[in-house]
Amino acid sequence: MGVYEVTQEQYQRVMGSNPSNFKGANLPVEEVSWNDAQEFCRKLSQQEGKAYRLPTEAEWEYACRAGSGTRFHFGDDESQLGEYAWYENNSESQTHPVGTKRPNAFGLFDMHGSVWEWCSDGYDESYYKNSPVDDPQGPSAGDVRVLRGGSWYGWPGDSRSALRLRGTPDGRISSVGFRVARTE
Repeated sequence: MGVYEVTQEQYQRVMGSNPSNFKGANLPVEEVSWNDAQEFCRKLSQQEGKAYRLPTEAEWEYACRAGSGTRFHFGDDESQLGEYAWYENNSESQTHPVGTKRPNAFGLFDMHGSVWEWCSDGYDESYYKNSPVDDPQGPSAGDVRVLRGGSWYGWPGDSRSALRLRGTPDGRISSVGFRVARTE
């Protein structure tokens, strides 16, 4: 799992463009669709000779929780969220450089807040009701895709480890980006 969300500098290097509303090399890329993120993974895989992809929803939540069973990877007290996340109360309505808040126990930054992150799975309202407990696989197809993590624009509850949103695969907004996973 990527330690950080994909930055604008990384996206520019791979894709040759930067669609972001907020500009800065070390800011998370945003205004990217699920389709854009998939294309980035395809091109990065070709360039590096390694298999990069979007994480599954289950992988994303496992990585976010970092062994915790609480609302946030650091516990249940949302008053601590500002130490780990950029969100509505502290973001000044914009993105910030990746990795400037505290990481989770796995050493991953910005799992809460910053930008919503695309997952590979299609969105299924009954995902957790109908899935096995260990490494559930979401639908591979569908008209909507999963977003996780909250954003600079969201309230504290939007950043909970278990919160799920959905978005259309071609939708682009300034509070949505992604991180990559690598298959070895």
